[in-house]
Amino acid sequence: MKLATPYASVRRADDADRQAVLDVLTEAFMNDPLVCWLFPEAGERGRLQSHFYRPLLTHPAAETYLAGRREGASVWLTLAAGQTPHEELPDAPKASSDSVFGENGARLLALGRALAPRHPDREPHLYLPCMGVISGRQGAGLGSAMLRHRLERADADGLAAYLEASSPRSRALYLRHGFEDLGEPVRVADSPLLWPMWRPPHR
Repeated sequence: MKLATPYASVRRADDADRQAVLDVLTEAFMNDPLVCWLFPEAGERGRLQSHFYRPLLTHPAAETYLAGRREGASVWLTLAAGQTPHEELPDAPKASSDSVFGENGARLLALGRALAPRHPDREPHLYLPCMGVISGRQGAGLGSAMLRHRLERADADGLAAYLEASSPRSRALYLRHGFEDLGEPVRVADSPLLWPMWRPPHR
């Protein structure tokens, strides 16, 4: 499905696009404060990001989208009431130093444990674990296009949406698209803040 917008086209990604989605997300978050905290070694950050995103793309509930000329990407999960986003991810981060994430796994695990109880599970909803735009195209409307593309259908279906914003800039974007803060922001040790956000369906 392709939706024309004043900013960009958005289309559903398929298996052949998987590497393109990984490349976009990795580039988009290379200098993100939270990703830098999770993966402090710059030389390893891209490789570890790919390992982090890859299981999301193969999640049974995943919908993956590309925007523009492969300049933006988003991953949405459609979750049933009571379903947690990571229960079907066998490659989820582990704290042991012999995992692919090495010592970074402890930070990933701590962050996951802090966010898990904040994720609402009382009703079916969309979850946006990641959406990114490559650095040279940020601010050009690609993020808004991806949000509108999926949220219009969510509204038609009466489906709410949840996410965790990882920067003040992304939080401001989500606020403009109808999301609201869901409680206080989350911080683990010396990590940057994350803002859990909820958007009821708009009629």
